[in-house]
Amino acid sequence: MRIDLREQVAIVTGASRGIGRAIARALAEAGAKVVLSSRRAENLAPVVEEIRALGGEALAVPAHTGRMAEVERLVEETVKAFGRVDILVNNAATNPHFGPTLEADEGQWQKILEVNLLGYWRMAKAVVPVMRAQGRGKILNIASVAGLRPSPGMGLYGISKAGVIMLTQLLALELAPDRIQVNAIAPGVIRTRFSELLWSTPEIAERILRATPQGRFGEPEDVARLALFLVSPAADFITGAVYVVDGGLSLTGGLA
Repeated sequence: MRIDLREQVAIVTGASRGIGRAIARALAEAGAKVVLSSRRAENLAPVVEEIRALGGEALAVPAHTGRMAEVERLVEETVKAFGRVDILVNNAATNPHFGPTLEADEGQWQKILEVNLLGYWRMAKAVVPVMRAQGRGKILNIASVAGLRPSPGMGLYGISKAGVIMLTQLLALELAPDRIQVNAIAPGVIRTRFSELLWSTPEIAERILRATPQGRFGEPEDVARLALFLVSPAADFITGAVYVVDGGLSLTGGLA
């Protein structure tokens, strides 16, 4: 099955590296016009150039998803440039705390929830009016297996991702009459800079690999391929679903 996203416009947050970069590239290769966003413009420039070198169309619009005004500007700039928004990929995330949950401070709680959960809500709130006016749309939220079961040291992050899963299901229910599908992907340990502590620390990495039936860490492209399917017309009858991409890690009890 060849996925064709020509004439479609996608916004990808957290697009400067890792999973977001891989998804943006996959969407562009399928023909979508891609608006890349992260907090810093200089981090987006190489990805824009990479997509353009492949013959794709990309635009960088820096925005902090923890601030509603910047989120609204991101959507406004997208509509101004391309006239519509067909696809939203919520991927921006942060995790300033690793350790016991009760050792976190309120500032860390606030930062994680502002970006990982409220940021996704803000983006959906900003794009849904555009999608409603068009009569259709796709929202894909990047969650985590840490949101499905407890993961030692990742309590705050996991709680925020559990919230993303519930947000996905609620929005899927509420937006179905508008022909807007909302789904989520829950990656396991993917080899990105964001998760570097997990795959580069020998004692942690060895434990993860022993618990993973496929015996390897995921790559950003493992997530991007599924993301491409879920935002395409091939997934028009799928909504409220959460797809795990973890090499089987959660089948063995994960990291708990």
